[in-house]
Amino acid sequence: MAVSDWIGERIFKLVHGHNLVYNTCWEDPRLDREALELGPDDTVLVITSAGCNALDYALTEPRRIYAVDMNPRQNALLELKLSAIRHLDFESFFDMFGTGSIPNAHKLYADKLRGSLSSWSRKYWDRWIKFFETDRRRSFYFCGTSGSFAWLINFYIDRVVKLRPHVNELLEANNVGEQREIYNSKVRDRFWTKSIRYAMGRDTTLSMLGVPRAQREEVERHYDGGIAGFARDCVESVMAHLPLVDNYFWRVYLTGRYTHDCCPEYLRPENFTRLKEGLVDRVNVITCSVQSFLETCPERISRFVLLDHMDWMSGRYFDLLEAEWQAIVDQAAPHARVIWRSGGLQTEFVDRARVRVNGHSRSVGELLTYHTDLARRLHRQDRVHTYGSFHIADLAA
Repeated sequence: MAVSDWIGERIFKLVHGHNLVYNTCWEDPRLDREALELGPDDTVLVITSAGCNALDYALTEPRRIYAVDMNPRQNALLELKLSAIRHLDFESFFDMFGTGSIPNAHKLYADKLRGSLSSWSRKYWDRWIKFFETDRRRSFYFCGTSGSFAWLINFYIDRVVKLRPHVNELLEANNVGEQREIYNSKVRDRFWTKSIRYAMGRDTTLSMLGVPRAQREEVERHYDGGIAGFARDCVESVMAHLPLVDNYFWRVYLTGRYTHDCCPEYLRPENFTRLKEGLVDRVNVITCSVQSFLETCPERISRFVLLDHMDWMSGRYFDLLEAEWQAIVDQAAPHARVIWRSGGLQTEFVDRARVRVNGHSRSVGELLTYHTDLARRLHRQDRVHTYGSFHIADLAA
């Protein structure tokens, strides 16, 4: 292993092994709903991340959702949301997870939320519920590693390049044409300084965003401008070519809060009520790897949401990728569907993985029927727009 690879891997493990990385999901569930075609008999495995999308899927009323993550801090966040749905009124819930702060967070937590958390999550929030305190003058969405990066970007916007009025103009624009004019004439050249381009190419920066070196290499293998050029083009697509009016992903990272009109579905009052009335009970939280969960799962899984984590295993950990796919194949229900994202423009490494089916060795690619046209169409509509590709595939029974 090259020294630079070793350093990058060590930084990534340090960040991910000791921190809440994602304070909000960075995948668009509106695309997932169409891709998954969830029905009342479906059982869903989703990597937890911040838990937002597990709650979004619950609103479609599948039979059961398993939110699985190796980072217990991510599961602690979803547990806190589940407890808050069960025990708070909507206004308090929106204060916490919409505006990112609530008065008397410690007392509210102790009186209403703490008792229904698991032991690990209770210990975590005993220490870190201060993320939600109003007197910190720093939204929850500026906490954790990706949130800290968002805070630094906002500092850069406010204090260094002094673009806040124009960023606000972008967020309040009436249509994409207005956005494009504002971005091209007032934001683009002032924002993309030499220093920000340099920062976007550093492993430390990418680790804060949850991007390991293996994923960076996937991007650079397929993208002429490298990771920094990819980041710039992604931002330009969002700001100048896609509507921002309902883009809650970028709004929360550019302002530290959602609004009632621009927020995830679980933060809307009518959906909060539906979750509280029973749908929240369909979400199960499990801390372990996808492979470990599937090897002990009590039922077959019909829908798999793998986010982008297979990029992480595409290089040195290819044996773990194959072991995970073996577990997926073994535990998949008939007519199962798998969706995933990648920093690269393609994921040929998935097709190369080998598994055993009925005693015979098969490549994963032989078992998958891709919905390429649907995936491309949905990917073009992606409000997040930070992934190189989106994949939808049915798994042979």
